[in-house]
Formats: sequence, C-alpha cells, structure tokens
Amino acid sequence: MTKYEILKLKTETIKEATRYLNNSKTMLREKAGKKDKFYTDAKYVKTACGTAYNGVLIVLDAYIKIKGETYKLPKNGHKSIDYYRQNINAKDTVLINHLNAAYDVLHLSGYYEGILKVSTITDGINSLKDIISHFKLKC
Repeated sequence: MTKYEILKLKTETIKEATRYLNNSKTMLREKAGKKDKFYTDAKYVKTACGTAYNGVLIVLDAYIKIKGETYKLPKNGHKSIDYYRQNINAKDTVLINHLNAAYDVLHLSGYYEGILKVSTITDGINSLKDIISHFKLKC
C-alpha cells in the first residue's frame, strides 16, 4: 500500500468506526432506558453492543490490511475471533488487550447474553474508543 492509500484507509476507518460508536451511544441514551445502575430494555442494549462491536471489526480489518495479514482466512472465508487475535497478537499486545475486552463485553456479554449493567456496557463502549485511539497512533 502507498502512503496515500494508507492515509485514505485510516481516515475512512476512523470516520466509520466513530459513526458506529456514536450510533451505539445514541441508542443506549435514547432507547435502552435506565433504572438505577441497569438498562431496562435488553433489545436496545444488545443492538447497541452489536453495533459497537462491528465498529471494532472495522478498525481491526483496516489495521490488518495496513500491517499485513499473517494468518490467512480459513477455507470457509469467515473471519473469527481467532483470525483477529492471531493477526494482531504478535504485532500489538496493547491492541490485543483492547480486542479481548471488547469481545468479552460487547460481543459475548452485551450482544449474546444481554447483560444490562450500565457500567459494564460503558466499559465495552470505552474499549471501542480505546481501539480507535490506538489505531490513530499506530497506523
């Protein structure tokens, strides 16, 4: 990739991931409802977590494209958490920690299990923010 292509990809990735971040925060604020320390509507929490996690994947795909893919896609062509971990692990231990946090909170706990604790979901959303910031610095 040329420097121009990298800069263009980086700019577009940050813009798109930030859009996903903002959409998930808006959904939580406007639709999920809060009572005490918990959200009240699991449907919107799950959707917001799924949206934020997709923002994570957008950044990771761009990161791998810029830094180079070391672990090839499986024959079925579907990316898994192992694909991302193996392509990032040796290159960037800070990013892998952010990825693990985002995966655990946003994808597993928030999206699949429907956890409603505000502080936990906020930590997951902050993982996306951290991934975007880290991407800005490292790519």
